[in-house]
Amino acid sequence: MDDMTNDPMDRIAQALERMSPPPGDAPDFDEASAFLWHVDPDRLAPVQSVNGVALNLLIGIERARDTLHANTLQFANGFAANNALLWGSRGMGKSSLVKAVHGDIVRAGLPLKLVEVQREDLPSIGRLLNLLRASDHRFVLYCDDLSFSHDDQHYKSLKAVLDGGIEGRPENVIFYATSNRRHLMPRDMIENERGGAINPSEATEEKVSLSDRFGLWLGFHPCTQDEYLDMIRGYCAAHKVQINDALLCAEAIEWQQTRGGRSGRVAWQYFTDLAGRQGLKV
Repeated sequence: MDDMTNDPMDRIAQALERMSPPPGDAPDFDEASAFLWHVDPDRLAPVQSVNGVALNLLIGIERARDTLHANTLQFANGFAANNALLWGSRGMGKSSLVKAVHGDIVRAGLPLKLVEVQREDLPSIGRLLNLLRASDHRFVLYCDDLSFSHDDQHYKSLKAVLDGGIEGRPENVIFYATSNRRHLMPRDMIENERGGAINPSEATEEKVSLSDRFGLWLGFHPCTQDEYLDMIRGYCAAHKVQINDALLCAEAIEWQQTRGGRSGRVAWQYFTDLAGRQGLKV
């Protein structure tokens, strides 16, 4: 009778465990330099090869490049450093810069780890911090294309990473985010909050102040035509693609006109097409 009575309870327990599996153990951080954070169950998946470009190929963003590299190098060496928000024009190398800086520092022999977190997984960030806090390694948490909509409450979870909570951010963790928005929320959201509040300045202070918690604001703006062409020339030199410069300029300008604008992403897309026509892999 006891076995028959316990069977339904066992099945319920097994079903609950399948619905909410226990968190995985911390990985061996020495097996990779980059990891992806997943939830349900919580785990860090190693990335054996990071998709990135060389730091010297990022043209037109030299000031942001040098500032972020210096900040990251300070952190990797165990010194004080700031969280960074990379904001501005689409396709101008914000996420590429984070990965390129990390790769450059790893190649210099410093054991810095990059952990990418998806925006929708921000509510789990506290559990991730507890996992990283116990490690001897140093980590750059990275969230690409970070922004918040009108009814989005995920921004509250982010404060624990930046400077909130009793424990605060672990000493061995820093946070980098990229966004098209300087204040991480749409302009009409700010105006709606102000218009419906008794005290308009207080209505938006909590959400706008989130971006203030980043010690570094690095702006990315549309590139000039000369910078756009120099990007392509840099890719050609790095991958040994041969083309007459006048032809390159004519094709590249036509390519950007069909895309409706210039950016580092458009430059790479043209170069990819050019390399493919020459029978090369990149």
